[in-house]
Amino acid sequence: MSSSTISLPYSLRADNPNAPTLTSYLLQLISIKQSNLCVSADVHTSSALLRLAEEIGDHICVLKTHADIIDDFSDQTIKRLNEVSRRKHFLLFEDRKFGDIGSTVQSQYTRGPLAIATWAHLTNAHIFPGPAIIKALHSAARDTLLSINQSVSTEISIGTPRESLDGSANGEEIEDVPALISEDSLSPRPSDAGLRKGSIVTATTTISQTFEPGPPSPGLYRTLSTGEGNFENVEMALQELGPPPHARGLLLLAEMSSEGNLMTKEYTSNCLKLARKDRDFVVGFVSQRSLNTETEDTFLAFTPGLSLPPEGSKDDYNTGDGLGQQWRSPKEVVGKDGADIIIVGRGILNAKDRRSESERYRKAAWAAYEERIGRRPL
Repeated sequence: MSSSTISLPYSLRADNPNAPTLTSYLLQLISIKQSNLCVSADVHTSSALLRLAEEIGDHICVLKTHADIIDDFSDQTIKRLNEVSRRKHFLLFEDRKFGDIGSTVQSQYTRGPLAIATWAHLTNAHIFPGPAIIKALHSAARDTLLSINQSVSTEISIGTPRESLDGSANGEEIEDVPALISEDSLSPRPSDAGLRKGSIVTATTTISQTFEPGPPSPGLYRTLSTGEGNFENVEMALQELGPPPHARGLLLLAEMSSEGNLMTKEYTSNCLKLARKDRDFVVGFVSQRSLNTETEDTFLAFTPGLSLPPEGSKDDYNTGDGLGQQWRSPKEVVGKDGADIIIVGRGILNAKDRRSESERYRKAAWAAYEERIGRRPL
């Protein structure tokens, strides 16, 4: 196992000046919550998704979604999921696995009923279409962040003399009522012509922007690096950390856990090379191990394919599901291979008590990390 970050605490890695803002934020979040657990929300309705988020949100750092398998996914789903993620303090990762030409993935990322770039902090992509897929997604992310943080409003104030029933003006004015309406509506309709004598219409357009695209400010989320376990009040530390930054991140699919997959060593090597060319946007990989080998590498390794034996059981870890998925233990994935964040799906989704089971996985993964960096397991 060779990695430039394998023995470093998450909190110290957040201090790395080469780390993108989103990476620093997530590492600090992991440190405060003492959770390197991501749960895969493979459910089929909005209510099931939101219920799961409520149940396990306190125990995770990231929730991984498959929005395209949710039958009733809508703007309301997005709004409510964002509310839960902010209240429970976790990031959203849409497992889209982009793999097409640049113009197509830009539309898939920003448009349609999913509009992924507007709400998901993280997404992922294959590199088999070539390096242009990274450039295209990065450009789309910048444009989306700019648009959702720029508001344009037009305030209309109308003062109109009232008319009596016999058509004579009584000299009273209708109270000014501000409204957000389109400029087209300023043109009087023919039927209103006789009712708008002496109307005074004032239109004020305000454009506000809260996001400035460009390189993230170094050190923005590096003020809390006191080390894991040193927070006297976790909730207070989370409030100090604040909401996620206005940033998007990409994970490259570098390795898979399924048996017989075609991601060769050369393919994985190319993923790493391309990631190093766009460090501000590519925050890491979906891989089976840490891929950091150079001192400048700040990439995160998200690793799926984990399983724990039933609580209280002395049996070995399950080895697979019979459908190509191969399962490993947190101790092997985090402790031995240096993964940063474990991805667990069915092990938690199928549990009778998801809240309790997510906490069991959190503890196991965190203990493996503590042992890896030379601390005694919790």
